[in-house]
Amino acid sequence: MSRFFSEKYSMLVPYTPGEQPKDVQYIKLNTNESPFPPAPRAIELAAAAAANVNLYSDPECRELVKRFSDLFGVTHDEVLFTNGSDEILNFAFMAFCDKDHPAVFPSISYGFYPVFAEINNIPYEEIPLKDDFTIDINDYIGIHKNIFIANPNAPTGIALPVEQIERIIASNPDNIVLIDEAYVDFGGESCLSLIKKYDNLIVAQTFSKSRSMAGARLGFGVANRELIRDMNTVKYSTNPYNVNAITQAMGIGTLESEDYTRKNCQTIIENREYTIAELRRMGFTVTDSKTNFIFAAHPDVDGETVYRELRKRGILVRHFTKPAIANYNRITVGTRQQMEALLYALRELI
Repeated sequence: MSRFFSEKYSMLVPYTPGEQPKDVQYIKLNTNESPFPPAPRAIELAAAAAANVNLYSDPECRELVKRFSDLFGVTHDEVLFTNGSDEILNFAFMAFCDKDHPAVFPSISYGFYPVFAEINNIPYEEIPLKDDFTIDINDYIGIHKNIFIANPNAPTGIALPVEQIERIIASNPDNIVLIDEAYVDFGGESCLSLIKKYDNLIVAQTFSKSRSMAGARLGFGVANRELIRDMNTVKYSTNPYNVNAITQAMGIGTLESEDYTRKNCQTIIENREYTIAELRRMGFTVTDSKTNFIFAAHPDVDGETVYRELRKRGILVRHFTKPAIANYNRITVGTRQQMEALLYALRELI
């Protein structure tokens, strides 16, 4: 770091994104991107929007909000679109957490949660998962702290049913509960309907996974209008034009193409279940994933070796170094052809 870098960030450990190598052509199963291109309608509208990028984008995302509201049955003031779902998460940390309102989240979950807490100088607690990598909801019942839970969780892929999430929400009425549903479209249950019932619930989702827009950066939060107003205060105090015009247009085109999205999700689910079955035949331990990725470990080959040997064979997966999960790798579900290549390489390795 330079001699000018603020001391307040001297101990900050930044989030580490997945590899995006350009040196060779890999089968890329490490960052949970969709193997399918954006919907044709999204590309069409993006091309049209490009002609007007000399003008600022609509800070209210009005047409995008209208399309979303009509589709998901919420009002325009119950949704906030952001530059990826990471931004809605950060807005929530900024708006609702402080030294008197600390944050709580699982110790094995999305790696950005502790980063957002630290960069905003927010006290936080990481609650361990159970031995089977599931979340024990009793750890969150009535704890009177702001709670952040990814459901389904990452990198484990395990989902909680909505009724268990609701118990957490109901037992902490004076604190925010944010449910991060980045992967919900691959077999999880959404809590979106609960925002009408609980004024302390925020549901975050993204267009990066099921809607093939990882490179466009579009996410959103849904909550009661007062919470959305609070997060808009943060947004308009940092970056009013946070969602660019081309991304807004792509979002509209994607929402007009729900059949395309659902078809792709079903294909990924089928490829996931096929791959899980084949991995288990090879002796892998695999969690019950409800996401577009698989979390797997083999008893005879450690996780780092699997990662490195696959990389040598031109296949990227995601390896984590936390001791509790160091023997596992997170494997994005791609096309059937990509999964067959992965299985061939693993059979050779094992």
